[in-house]
Amino acid sequence: VRNEIEEVIGIDASGAVLASAKSGIGIDEILNAVVERIPPPKGDANAPLKAMLVDSWYDPYLGVVILIRVIDGTIRKGQQIKFMAAGTTHLVDRVGAFRPKIEQLPDLGPGEIGFITAQIKEVAQARVGDTLTDAKKPAAEPLPGFKEVQPVVFCGLFPVDANDFEKLRESISKLRLNDASFSFEMETSAALGFGFRCGFLGLLHLEIIQERLMREYDLDLITTAPSVVYQIELTHAGGHIELHNPADMPDPNKIETISEPWIQAVIYVPDEYLGSILKLCQDRRGIQKNLTYVGGRAQVTYELPLNEVVFDFYDRLKSLSKGYASFDYEQIGYREGDLVKMGILVNEEPVDALSMIVHRSTAEARGRGMCERLKELIPRHLFKIPIQAAIGGKVIARETISAMRKDVTAKCYGGDATRKRKLLEKQKKGKAKMREYGSVSIPQEAFIAALRMGEE
Repeated sequence: VRNEIEEVIGIDASGAVLASAKSGIGIDEILNAVVERIPPPKGDANAPLKAMLVDSWYDPYLGVVILIRVIDGTIRKGQQIKFMAAGTTHLVDRVGAFRPKIEQLPDLGPGEIGFITAQIKEVAQARVGDTLTDAKKPAAEPLPGFKEVQPVVFCGLFPVDANDFEKLRESISKLRLNDASFSFEMETSAALGFGFRCGFLGLLHLEIIQERLMREYDLDLITTAPSVVYQIELTHAGGHIELHNPADMPDPNKIETISEPWIQAVIYVPDEYLGSILKLCQDRRGIQKNLTYVGGRAQVTYELPLNEVVFDFYDRLKSLSKGYASFDYEQIGYREGDLVKMGILVNEEPVDALSMIVHRSTAEARGRGMCERLKELIPRHLFKIPIQAAIGGKVIARETISAMRKDVTAKCYGGDATRKRKLLEKQKKGKAKMREYGSVSIPQEAFIAALRMGEE
C-alpha cells in the first residue's frame, strides 16, 4: 500500500518529492487515490455489535472516556452495552470522534474509530483489549487476544515524614484513576511505619509513578528494594501461593520449591563495551543464547532471572557502556531456583524493609555488601551495634559499629590503678545494660542508600 501511495504522490524511497510531483498533483487527487487503492475495513453493520476497546482515560468532567474501534454492528447513544471480559453493563450517554476536537456523532459503524462515555468512574473497569457488545443482543464470542494486566514488579512506598501518610494515600488514589495497571495495598513496617505495597508493569512504570508522586504531589518517599512475584509450592499438599513481599515468606520447612520469573533480554551495544556487558550478564546468572554483529554494534541475547534485573541491572548496563547500550526484554515464564530469604538484623532485631530474596550462590556477597554499607550509614551509639545478614538462623555476614566512649577515667589524677579499673568495669556494665535495653535509630537516608547498594 505504501508503494502505491508513493507512486501516486511522487515520493521516492528517501521521502524526497520528485520533479514530476511538483507539477500539479493536488491534495484531492492524493486523497482520491488513497480511497481507491486502500481497501475499506471489512465488517457487517447488521451483525451483533463487536467493538475493541483501544484505550481509556479519566476525564474529571466526563468520567472515563473510552476509545473504541467498531468491528461489526453499530454503537449509538442510549444503547445498553456489555464488556465481555469484565462482565459489566453500562448505558452509553455520548458517542463521538476526535477531529481533532471532540465532535459528537449519532453512531459509529464498522471500521470507524471514535469514543464513548458511559458514566464509568474508574479506568480499571475499562480494560484495554476488552470487547464491547450489545447487552440485549450480544456477540457469540469476544475478539481474540485479550489478556489481564498483571503487575510484574512490586515495591513498598513509604513517606519520609509519617505525617504525610494520608497525603500519600490520596495521591496514589488519584494516580490509580488514570492508570488501571497500577495496584496498591496498605502495609506496615516496623522500621518505616505505614506505607503501601505497590505493583507495577516493569521498572519504567515504577520510575514514572515514583517521579509523579514526588513532582506532582510534592512527596518525599522511601522506596524499598523492588521484588518480583515468586511462585511457591508448599509441602504436604499445602497448595500453591504467590509471594509478593519477601517479609511474608513462609517457613522454609513448609516450602517444597520456589520458582522465579525469567526474561529473554536483547542488548545492543558497541563492540568496545561488549566484554564488560557479557561479564555483567554472567554475574547476574544469565544464560547466553545468541551473539551477532550488526555494523559496529553487537546484538546479545540472554536469558536472565527478572529478580537480578529489577535491582540495578539497567543502571549498571548504562554505566558500563557510557550510555550507548540499549536493552529490551520479554517474559518467558517461571523456573525453579535455589532461592532463599536473606534478612538483615540490626542489634539482633530484624529489619523487614531490608529483607530480600536472593539466590543462594550470591547471598553471601550480597549480605556482606549490605552490612558494610549499613555500617557506614548508621550513626554510632553509646553501645556496640552488630549488623548481621542471615538466612534463617544462620548468619552469613557481620559488621560491628563500635560504641562512642566517654573518658570516665579523666577525673583520676594518679593513685592506685584499681581506681581506674573500677570505673572502667562500672562503665562496661552500664554499656551491657544499655545494649540490652537501648534501641537503635536508623536514619531514613540509610534505607534509601542501602537499597541502592552495590556498585559505585
